[in-house]
Amino acid sequence: MTVRPLIGVSTYLEAGTRWGLWELEAALLPAGYPRLVQHAGGLAAMLPPDAPEHAAATVARLDGLVVAGGPDVEPVHYGAAPDPRTGPPARARDTWELALIRAALAAGVPLLGICRGMQLLNVALGGTLVQHIDGHAEVPGVFGHHPVKPVPGTVYSDLAPEETSVPTYHHQAVDRLGEGLLASAHAPDGTVEAVELPGPPWVLGVQWHPEMGTDLRVMRGLVAAASAR
Repeated sequence: MTVRPLIGVSTYLEAGTRWGLWELEAALLPAGYPRLVQHAGGLAAMLPPDAPEHAAATVARLDGLVVAGGPDVEPVHYGAAPDPRTGPPARARDTWELALIRAALAAGVPLLGICRGMQLLNVALGGTLVQHIDGHAEVPGVFGHHPVKPVPGTVYSDLAPEETSVPTYHHQAVDRLGEGLLASAHAPDGTVEAVELPGPPWVLGVQWHPEMGTDLRVMRGLVAAASAR
């Protein structure tokens, strides 16, 4: 029997979540994330916010890590004042996920950042963010699509060598790249849509939401790297 690699996925922590008769604080994740991991051949494990000092021990139990999308990164983490259009902070997630990213990088655990996760990867490596751009989230609560073009010779271009239409919903983006990061895909307006570190380890961030589509190539790349450890 083939052992599926264990892929941890960071989660939301939301107050006042309702199901059935109950309204309680909940650690939750859109089902597209674990399904994407499963369809790509991995075993998904949810990683709700925890104390940052537990990040290294958590990552040590994993074969790969996904940092999921979600709220805006608090600008204090990259030395900026908040723009009026920046959303309220999710401080527990920021602290935990930055610790997870740094632990994964230190341990050589394959890492995929999705949307917010890509932005946090950039911030963890000393980069900055554009706090608002137009045209990448046109209808509130509805995912759009636009093409992304890979940069030849990158890990992302090896996974998806052609221009690809991707599910997208974001209003923030990479500004100054973090230390060592390379841009590996762009939107037609020049927005950085993927970043990566020259490996090993395997480290990739994508600005779009593969969990909302049917293209498994990015997640299969993570699962393959996790299986090879």
